[in-house]
Amino acid sequence: MTRRPAPATAPARFGPAAPAPTGPGSAAARPGLGVTDPGIADLAPDQRLRRLELTVTRRLDGLLHGRYRGLLPGPGSEAAGSREYRPGEDEVRRMDWAVTARTTVPHVREVDADRELTTWLLVDASASMEYGTSTLDKRELAVAAVACVGFLTAGVGNRLGAQVLTSDGLRRFPARSGRIHLLGMLRALLDAPRTDDPPEPRAPGRAGGRGAPPASGLVDGLAGLQRVAARRGLVVVVSDFLDELPDDPDAAPPWAAALRRLAVRHQVLAVEVTDPRELELPDVGLVTLVDPETGRHREVWTGDPALRERYARAAAAQRDQVRRTLHRAGATHLALRTDRDWCADVVRHVHEQRRLATAPAAARGGAA
Repeated sequence: MTRRPAPATAPARFGPAAPAPTGPGSAAARPGLGVTDPGIADLAPDQRLRRLELTVTRRLDGLLHGRYRGLLPGPGSEAAGSREYRPGEDEVRRMDWAVTARTTVPHVREVDADRELTTWLLVDASASMEYGTSTLDKRELAVAAVACVGFLTAGVGNRLGAQVLTSDGLRRFPARSGRIHLLGMLRALLDAPRTDDPPEPRAPGRAGGRGAPPASGLVDGLAGLQRVAARRGLVVVVSDFLDELPDDPDAAPPWAAALRRLAVRHQVLAVEVTDPRELELPDVGLVTLVDPETGRHREVWTGDPALRERYARAAAAQRDQVRRTLHRAGATHLALRTDRDWCADVVRHVHEQRRLATAPAAARGGAA
């Protein structure tokens, strides 16, 4: 089963672009829009990374709850295996009696410090994420979200890993710490090859032609995260969440169960990336819509007000379906749009999560 064509997920631009955000986090602009400030895609890789880093650290640093997950100081309580006992160095209270009895050699329990955070990212870099009619396209906005998470969770002992969904399969980055690792990951996302031409049309349900690699979807990516994310931490999923959405708005997509299993053990943040043309259709006459995932074409007369109204209702129902699915899975939802200041959206989200965390339980229950 292939991804259902998203509303207006076409490579063509529809009329004038939406108004560009004015915040520093969205200082980029596309060529041809009458704006001289270069966009993220027009800068060299190092310049793009530097701009992202400055934007994140200047506007968002200090808004998280802190670098440490544990409320109490100490070595931690997350089990991480056993090792042989070292006389004079290890405490007897940490003896692992079960392993000692099996091996007849004294062993002690090892634990990971709660203050060390491991963050796993699942980034959707499929063809539908290359669409955009505003200052940024959806893939550039996804890279900005990854930079935001990476720079704000960077700290001593903290690690960051990622899995990227591409048209060629699933690309994996091991969990490591350090700024060099984060910058290398961002550079790989920025320099990832794009689909210049839409694929040849194919029937729904076929993932590709003969000899083509199997397409990886959110189900495969979430399952891969569940295998590698052994210890509790933060899982961030950046996508448009259009993968295999069922036609029935009350039905759950296939990736909902995998996301729910991750949320049982980890704190899950779902970053939904959208474009304004996916929500409403402008009146620009006859246009040809192309699904970048399947290559199917459809001509649409946008001068029909009834058609534009039906389109807006269908797009709103689709976004509501995604929101409900994320909420039922236990994930925190952060919506980012290509025509808005993504830094301001992140700030509002962090403040709202802080308010909910400090609110009384009764108030939280009433708000839910």
